[in-house]
Amino acid sequence: MEWTSLAGTALGAVIATASGALLERRRWRRERGERDAAVRRALYAEYLAGLAEARSVGAVLARNTTMDPADRFTTAREAFAPCIRLRYQMAITAPADVVRASDEAFRRLRDFRDRVIEGAGETDPAYVDGKWAYNEALSALQELMREDLLGERAGPLG
Repeated sequence: MEWTSLAGTALGAVIATASGALLERRRWRRERGERDAAVRRALYAEYLAGLAEARSVGAVLARNTTMDPADRFTTAREAFAPCIRLRYQMAITAPADVVRASDEAFRRLRDFRDRVIEGAGETDPAYVDGKWAYNEALSALQELMREDLLGERAGPLG
């Protein structure tokens, strides 16, 4: 009688401890997933804002056909510079498909910037083609970011 009661108590303690540990692990994973998503959301917003700022500066430069070429070069490069740092952050934080799309948008924006540096105006075919290529890459990137943040697939850090 004493052994069964002791064994029952011990078994109950093991079950309770294991159950508590399992619940704690689930809560930890859920909170970690939420933190990881918040980190990605902030990075995605910052990256998109950096791309938008560089694109906007490029559009202003394309309208300013009288600007000194050296000033145009410097202004375009300075506007694009923050995107480089953010691109590396994307590479270590985002899922592989988002990284590929962010690289594509980055490259298309860099090509667009280069056309502007070369003096392309807002009606030049090189400018228009570059703008559309960038916009398409940006749309694809935004769609993948939304899918990632809405949890339609597993995140990279979870």
